[in-house]
Amino acid sequence: MTFNQYLKQLNGGLRLAAALLPVLCASVACEKKEIIFEGPHYVRFTRPDTTLRESYTKPMRLSVHNAGPQLPEPITVRYLVSGNAREGIDYRILSEKGKVVIPANQSFGYVDLQLINNANNIISSQDLVFTITEVTPARLRIGFGSGEIGKTSRINIADECILSGAYTAAFQAGNQTITKEKISITSTDCREYRVSDWNVGLFGVNALKPDLVFIDNGDNSITIAAQREDFLSAPRDTIRGDGFFNPSDQSVTLNIQLTLELEDSRDTTVIYTLNYRPDR
Repeated sequence: MTFNQYLKQLNGGLRLAAALLPVLCASVACEKKEIIFEGPHYVRFTRPDTTLRESYTKPMRLSVHNAGPQLPEPITVRYLVSGNAREGIDYRILSEKGKVVIPANQSFGYVDLQLINNANNIISSQDLVFTITEVTPARLRIGFGSGEIGKTSRINIADECILSGAYTAAFQAGNQTITKEKISITSTDCREYRVSDWNVGLFGVNALKPDLVFIDNGDNSITIAAQREDFLSAPRDTIRGDGFFNPSDQSVTLNIQLTLELEDSRDTTVIYTLNYRPDR
């Protein structure tokens, strides 16, 4: 048998199989059957494991979800708190501790909590773990599947340096106050800090977002060492300055100095004072 004869025979066999398939299904009652999930239903935490900086001090909600149909009765969920995070020092629970109620005909209940910014220039982290222990009515299960996914929710609280955090900057230009929100001050060693996007609209270059580095001297004073700013044309390509940290309101003040070379060869120093207040 040649190869072409083989292909012709194979093609004929496939056509015969296709023609016999409806007859075969009719004889053995081929049909589609819908598979409908009938439970058991479960409750779970919806937040996956996550890391938050301790400077995030706005109230937050940890949601507990009834993943099945809404019930005409309230669902009571009890939980335990564990981990090495310290209540009253690293976090505070604002709702009823140990208990969440999902109201009747609703799908969610909440644990309300707040992180506490106790920055002390010691870089470490703490874990805050919530574990569901009991659900009423008892016909509901805890977590999804054999792995009980969502039974626990873990929050890693990352410590920050004293001056780290999110700030709103203010600059006084004559009778006008210019402000900019969501400016980040960060550090990895609690000595050298980086200010992201420190420019609040100086020089008419709002689009430019240079960083600024300063040193915390450890006595609430700040030094801005001479550093190059590429967005400024020479001879204004170097800035320096000083500042201070106010522990009473956690604000940071930076006095940023620019040296201007005038036409008569005299140098004039211009100081821009920016006040950074922590976002709360």
